[in-house]
Amino acid sequence: MSKRNVVHVEIPSANVNAAAKFYSDLFGWKIVNAPEMNYTMWEDGSGSGGGFPEVSKDNPAGQVLVYIDSDDIESDLKKVVELGGKVIYPKTEIPQTGWFGVFQDPTGNVLALYTSMNLDA
Repeated sequence: MSKRNVVHVEIPSANVNAAAKFYSDLFGWKIVNAPEMNYTMWEDGSGSGGGFPEVSKDNPAGQVLVYIDSDDIESDLKKVVELGGKVIYPKTEIPQTGWFGVFQDPTGNVLALYTSMNLDA
């Protein structure tokens, strides 16, 4: 069973390289570019991390997206709906990485669920 801990945080950016430099200079975060996914990630040194998606309709500025560990994304998304929330993105594969799903709680907050392909993660 997952610990339901925060496993990834996405900070939308209009300029990914500038955001990566800003947070690296501010907090000392390690920046990792993943060109195969057209994605830039950050690591804080404690095992926590996230990424910098480009600002878009799906990733608006000001909407930081927090990913929560899930053992069963489909079951969790079903429960979201039962509890009055809304599914934004169903369970979707991230190639060679894992799966995610995005939901909105009854207040309107948007969060995500994540399951790693690496069973030890």
